[in-house]
Amino acid sequence: MLKDLARHFPNAGCVDAIYVRPRRGEAAVAVQSAIALEGRGLEGDRSASGARAGHKRQVTLIQAEHLPVVAMFMRVTALDAALLRRNLVVSGVNLVAARALFDDMPLRVAIGDAVVLVVTGPCDPCSKMEASLGQGGWNAMRGHGGMTARIEQGGSIAVGDRVEVCVMPAPSAALAAR
Repeated sequence: MLKDLARHFPNAGCVDAIYVRPRRGEAAVAVQSAIALEGRGLEGDRSASGARAGHKRQVTLIQAEHLPVVAMFMRVTALDAALLRRNLVVSGVNLVAARALFDDMPLRVAIGDAVVLVVTGPCDPCSKMEASLGQGGWNAMRGHGGMTARIEQGGSIAVGDRVEVCVMPAPSAALAAR
């Protein structure tokens, strides 16, 4: 019964914003589109460098619906998503639920026409949130920091792209079955 519940998502979502972080400590830069490099990260983002290739944190995602919550905790009217240093701001789909609960039922996040991500875990806030948001920023972000993912299939991602969570075999398993 739980497996059946875990496979159904009510709606597809949308990519609201894309950010790349060129170098450690530099501000995130908003872009309208990016190339997701399989097994590496977003082109132009420091996560795609050779030193981080194969890492489980190749791309970070944050729930757009959590931005007003964090803003409320910080007692500000709005929050600039760039301050949070996440790569993709996604609305309309529950990113926490996109993490597979069962080994035999892999969930994938399909973005646009080609990109496939595997959610690898929570993106817990770091001390930079205290500097970016002000005193208490780290605690305001706890539980709302988004998710980390690895890029299983690369391609182009653009603002406005459809985001869909679905049960699908890993691409290598699909090829082996042919």
